[in-house]
Amino acid sequence: MRLGIVTGLSAEARLARRLARGSGGRVYAGGGTRSGAQEAVEWLRAHKADALLSFGLAGGLDPELPAGTLVIPEFVIAGGLTLRCDPALVAALGGPTVWAVFDAWEVVADVEDKHRIRELTGAAALDMESGAAALMGKRWDMPFAVLRAICDPAERALPPAALEALTEGGRIGPLRIARSLLRQPMQIPALIRLGRDAAAARETLKRQVRKVGRLR
Repeated sequence: MRLGIVTGLSAEARLARRLARGSGGRVYAGGGTRSGAQEAVEWLRAHKADALLSFGLAGGLDPELPAGTLVIPEFVIAGGLTLRCDPALVAALGGPTVWAVFDAWEVVADVEDKHRIRELTGAAALDMESGAAALMGKRWDMPFAVLRAICDPAERALPPAALEALTEGGRIGPLRIARSLLRQPMQIPALIRLGRDAAAARETLKRQVRKVGRLR
């Protein structure tokens, strides 16, 4: 199995590389956009990946899940479909921890929007890469799975700086954050909380990668 791992951020890609090494697989950061996620999956397939993994941070939808919660779903809800993750790949990642994640077309920053998606779908979390992996994996008959961790919990909105921070390469732009803070300094406490939540999520991913080791 040559595992192709799609992430949004370059920092997530660095965490994921160990999972791909054992199979000669690749990791591609799509930059945190819908089109970037699709481009990432197409690139991975072109470079001989025969299984797909969506990896990284996720937004919380289930209010019972705090920041840092491990998210390994049984299903991905995308394109009006409920697509089952590959059971063998899910087991290799540590086994399912939630029923489903939702494929978001854009960043969902508002708490009310998170609640609405939760009510409509029953999903525990959302991100912008898992849908591309699931839909394109189904089209090409490739096994797929998701390994993520909650960054912004369901009861917490994202501050404006978080929406403006990403560069096209999936990196955090400090100048972009600084400009946003100059315009809206009252968001500083929310941004500090988000930093702590993101750190907790990254630690969860690091632990799980060490636990799983190299997927073969």
